[in-house]
Amino acid sequence: MSGSKRRATYEDLETIPPNCVGEILDGALYVSPRPASPHARAAYRLGGWLSGPFDLGKGGPGGWVILVEPELHLENDALVPDLAGWRRERMPEMPHTAAFTLSPDWVCEVLSPSTAVLDREKKMKAYAREGVSHLWLVDPLQRSLEVYRLEGRRWNRQGHWSGESTVHAEPFAVLPLELAMLWER
Repeated sequence: MSGSKRRATYEDLETIPPNCVGEILDGALYVSPRPASPHARAAYRLGGWLSGPFDLGKGGPGGWVILVEPELHLENDALVPDLAGWRRERMPEMPHTAAFTLSPDWVCEVLSPSTAVLDREKKMKAYAREGVSHLWLVDPLQRSLEVYRLEGRRWNRQGHWSGESTVHAEPFAVLPLELAMLWER
């Protein structure tokens, strides 16, 4: 077909340089640079906060499998959220695989200037389509957290916090999250 673009494939992802992240959304290949230090620090700190009480059950309720940058193959899309979590009742055993086809129960995207539009538009739409129940958007430059819950097929914003607030954000509302720790250097 002349004039039509070829749909991106998994083989296209394999050609992405190691200093980049590749994703496929709506048949298009998106290549983003590896995150800058504020992004990486916020993702690392948030993952650490979740790990003990929610993944390991130490000092908290447990019941989750939390992963950093898992590759998700959902419908025809290949997505790499910064963090994702599955309730253990939905994923009792973590499969030994490079990519997951079971949609997570929670995802977190840490926004960067180069990825914010993709995260807010195409990726949010794909996560809603796949029934991801909870979505967090962390913006380390604005020092903010937005929390969304999926209701039907639409995202309902549950809250927006910034600075040094202490929040109880679902689905991890049982423990307080001190936002300041995400921004500390």
